[in-house]
Amino acid sequence: MNLIKLHKKQAFFIIGAVICYILFSYYLERSDFLNLLLLYSGLFYCTWRIIKATHFNFWTLAGVGVIFRLLFLPAIPNLSQDFYRFLWDGRLLIQGINPYLFTPKQLLEGASTALSLTSIDSIAQWQQLISGMGELNASHYSNYPPINQLCFAIAALFSKSAILGAVISLRVLIIAADIGILYFGKKLLEKLNLPVKNIFWYFLNPFIIVELTGNLHFEGVMLFFVVWSLYLLHKEKWIWAAVLLGISVSVKLLPLLFLPLFFKYLLSNDKARTSILGLQLNTRSITKTVLFYLITLGTVLLTFAPFLSKEFIANFAATIGLWFQNFEFNASVYYIIRWIGFQTVGWNIIGTVGKILPLLVIAFILSLAFFRRNSTSQKLITAILLSVSFYFLLSTTVHPWYVATPLILSVFTRYKFPIVWSFMVILSYAAYGENGFSENLVLVTIEYTVVIGCAFIEIFYRNKLHKTKLLAWFNPPI
Repeated sequence: MNLIKLHKKQAFFIIGAVICYILFSYYLERSDFLNLLLLYSGLFYCTWRIIKATHFNFWTLAGVGVIFRLLFLPAIPNLSQDFYRFLWDGRLLIQGINPYLFTPKQLLEGASTALSLTSIDSIAQWQQLISGMGELNASHYSNYPPINQLCFAIAALFSKSAILGAVISLRVLIIAADIGILYFGKKLLEKLNLPVKNIFWYFLNPFIIVELTGNLHFEGVMLFFVVWSLYLLHKEKWIWAAVLLGISVSVKLLPLLFLPLFFKYLLSNDKARTSILGLQLNTRSITKTVLFYLITLGTVLLTFAPFLSKEFIANFAATIGLWFQNFEFNASVYYIIRWIGFQTVGWNIIGTVGKILPLLVIAFILSLAFFRRNSTSQKLITAILLSVSFYFLLSTTVHPWYVATPLILSVFTRYKFPIVWSFMVILSYAAYGENGFSENLVLVTIEYTVVIGCAFIEIFYRNKLHKTKLLAWFNPPI
């Protein structure tokens, strides 16, 4: 009877989640924030109950996670329009056009001497793609690294003239990456002697399914290579780990932040003869560390090589700079600084602050790299988690899908505040109302107050939390 009741509970919440995902993917409008919040909350509740009711049957949870993702397969993303730019870049590539050299607006206006409107006419559905990506996106150069561009080109090859077909192709790649994260994440957890169930805080998380599978963001592909790299590094296969880390950078540039944090980890694994920065070293460990960095950066350079030119460097650097000095969305500390700027000088000081905040992030990361003992895999991953979280804390722009990185890293650490963040970040969608874009700073304040509060409590009061059993929510009796 208990088994029958268990199966009924499983079926009830799985069906409930399926209904929510279908409503989310096919009927929800981004501007309908109340329904968005209710569906998202319902998905989190159903997911919690599914994990609890299964008594942790790994393959049941894995299968459920795949099914949830497949529900989105023929759906056009409804919370993000970035995929139109993905398809645009991919179709340029298969036409032999470098997507880094021209903005969509330039090609549309025939501003390039190398290309004309005739070239645009050869790109299927170019009007719909440019209209869909929006004026802001169409006026900037592409900032997606080469391996990410390869994914766009694959989608374009499989579907040269149909947007839905290309969307399905991109979605299959993202789902495959998530399955890869499940596979290598499970292995890494086993190697670290951590509960394997932790991986489902990522794989079954509605945030991941909605933002990556649903909205076609490629953080999951980047993180697949990161998790695979960390797994191989733990097994001391550092050469292939370096290659995979380089590939992850060529999907999204974010892992470049991680690189200094590997320094002490790589130097601390061999028997030593010389003391440097508090580490006992020998020639072998120094050589390995240098080669790791050279292989990683060499892999990045190799992937960029087909596109390298003076124009590419100028365009790519200018576009990346926009994220720090022009764009603002869902920020935390920066919004406080911006308010102070308005009160003191009377205007938006993003141009100045956008140059200073990255320096503070670099200083913080270097301090973790050289003054923290990142001698084990778990300590290394914890340092990466803290670095990424600090980076987002000081960023001028934090799109919801960015939280995927701290979320997967938290799986391998003792910190759980990114799970809370993966729920609270949905509040940022209140900015997209029926009357246009307008951020609700009250909701932004609530989001970061909760997230930063949870992080602070976890960092400084974790032992007391264990005594009061407040962390049991994250560790159900399964």
